[in-house]
Amino acid sequence: MAKPGVELTRELQDSIRRCLSQGAVFQQHRVKLETKPKKFEDRVLALTSWRLHFFPLKVPAKVESSFNVLEIRAFNTLSQNQILVETERGMVSMRLPSAESVDQVTRHVSSALSKVCPGPGCLIRRGNADTPEGPRDTSPNSETSTSTTHSVCGGFSETYAALCDYNGLHCREEVQWDVDTIYHAEDNREFNLLDFSHLESRDLALMVAALAYNQWFTKLYCKDLRLGSEVLEQVLHTLSKSGSLEELVLDNAGLKTDFVQKLAGVFGENGSCALHALTLSHNPIEDKGFLSLSQQLLCFPTGLTKLCLAKTAISPRGLQALSQTFGANPAFASSLRYLDLSKNPGLLATDEANALYSFLAQPNALVHLDLMGTDCAIDSLLGALLHGCCSHLTYLNLARNSCSHRKGREAPPAFKQFFSSAYTLSHVNLSTTKLPLEALRALLQGLSLNSHLSDLHLDLSSCELRSAGAQALQEQLGTVTCVGSLDLSDNGFDSDLLTLVPALGKNKSLKHLFLGKNFNVKAKTLEEILHKLVQLIQEEDCSLQSLSVADSRLKLRTSILINALGSNTCLAKVDLSGNGMEDIGAKMLSKALQINSSLRTILWDRNNTSALGFLDIARALESNHTLRFMSFPVSDISQAYRSAPERTEDVWHKIQWCLVRNNHSQTCPQEQAFRLQQGLVTSSAEQAAPRQGVHRTQGARLDIEEGHTKERDQVLQRHLHHHCQCQCIA
Repeated sequence: MAKPGVELTRELQDSIRRCLSQGAVFQQHRVKLETKPKKFEDRVLALTSWRLHFFPLKVPAKVESSFNVLEIRAFNTLSQNQILVETERGMVSMRLPSAESVDQVTRHVSSALSKVCPGPGCLIRRGNADTPEGPRDTSPNSETSTSTTHSVCGGFSETYAALCDYNGLHCREEVQWDVDTIYHAEDNREFNLLDFSHLESRDLALMVAALAYNQWFTKLYCKDLRLGSEVLEQVLHTLSKSGSLEELVLDNAGLKTDFVQKLAGVFGENGSCALHALTLSHNPIEDKGFLSLSQQLLCFPTGLTKLCLAKTAISPRGLQALSQTFGANPAFASSLRYLDLSKNPGLLATDEANALYSFLAQPNALVHLDLMGTDCAIDSLLGALLHGCCSHLTYLNLARNSCSHRKGREAPPAFKQFFSSAYTLSHVNLSTTKLPLEALRALLQGLSLNSHLSDLHLDLSSCELRSAGAQALQEQLGTVTCVGSLDLSDNGFDSDLLTLVPALGKNKSLKHLFLGKNFNVKAKTLEEILHKLVQLIQEEDCSLQSLSVADSRLKLRTSILINALGSNTCLAKVDLSGNGMEDIGAKMLSKALQINSSLRTILWDRNNTSALGFLDIARALESNHTLRFMSFPVSDISQAYRSAPERTEDVWHKIQWCLVRNNHSQTCPQEQAFRLQQGLVTSSAEQAAPRQGVHRTQGARLDIEEGHTKERDQVLQRHLHHHCQCQCIA
């Protein structure tokens, strides 16, 4: 701190500190302040973290005027130890007692600005105000710059504090603590607004504004939280300035068409925009927004890698414009990897869908494609995918759509050809598609010919396959070796399970099988089917690792399957939910758990289990040290709690304790444990040190070489406030 002027009494200095008790006072100087043209009067200049204060030479001290460093437009140091500051509200001219004082004030202002905006900003000059010298070193490596790229989470907390001071709002320490401790410990680059959803909209707006020049965070996330207009304005501002933000997720955030139109304009303004992933799902954006967005994306130099527009009220016309942009901008063919257009009814029901099919038919980089509930003609789509998506497509969701060809006719060749030619598929969802028999056969034939795939998850639930579908599965599934997970739930198989279950057992590639909602048969037939299932899982060469019979209403006959779990050695997961097996079923399950050592996960809600049934399970877990997860049975626990609250609470705590004990081997990752051990880390060198410095040794530590302090000599920095533009928050 500068030595105070001779006439600055200790009493006055202490009074100023008391007046500014909310923040530390770093410097105090006696200055000559120009109060009127060419009239200078004595004042005290006090510098806090983000503000310059002027006091009369009176006790008790009282602030006469002040301004935040973010208000500075230009900062000139002139001859005769004079400083001329241009702020938003006008010019401030002052004379300091010495060149040393001028240098100290200049350094403080420059350092403060560099923490808020790591880059060009306020122009600090030395020389004549009319003919100033050109700006000198403005890089973050200069003496007066505290580069935020090496401070905790890019110096977010400092920027946030400065913005709070600028806007006259209280700086919430919990926000700074969360970022400096939790985010830092997890090495988290995603700023999640849900972590602060309990705060007011103005607080959220300041946090978003603090990301404008932050070089640490690369993702801004918000889901199922309605954002106010002031927050959305700051989102747009941040995108217009940020060169580090790569992904924006505003899912169900209350966006309207006008926001997307402004967003499109922002893309055009920010030439250094790094955004490549955009999620706007579950917002009523409509076509106007998409037309504006499409026009701007046409000139987007790098394209997008991810675009999620689920349930956004986009029409076929809006999709046509967007698809034409994909085709016209060559960057999208190599950049777009994730596309979600789901939950937009009628989107692909008209001829406008051909624009999307045309893009998909060209060689592209798509890995994830979700067209659920878009009225897509599956056979037409597969024809496009065959030509352009076989090389990279991994995830394909076509649920709640239909096939356009008539029943009884041969399925289009694309069905068989695509599924025989795909190289990387791992997930295919065709649930609720009313899949025709011919299409099912073509699908299975194609998969049986595919030698590139393995462990594919195939969802054929609720496809109304019935007897004919069961027959096709029996005939052809044996030759399909690439399917590792098969969902056949809710297909009306019923008594056909008697022959289908043994056929499924012959396929040794199947690891996960879902058969729920297929047991609408008489008691005798049900018992026969369950015995077939027991026989399947008891075979020595059984390949199944998980089995689901959820929502099958098996009732007490669930015990037939449960009894086989005791000696079973293949299943690691079983789903018995929604079967109404009551306490008798819980009793049987507890006995099975006492001797089973292979099960790791059990799902079993909606079974009318009382506190007594849960007590049996708790006792069984005392001797079972291998079960690690049991889903919280919300329905049954709630019902049991109403009848016997104390007993239910005690027994569930006991179950939880046993599960925690069984998971004791799961530990925190070493790097995260080290970060958490550090607590509040404020050293910039700590983050700059290589992560290889974390060793599994007694008292893990990180050796950090301290940087040498360089002599601070006439360093000029740019930090133009209009680059931060945070004054838009009232």
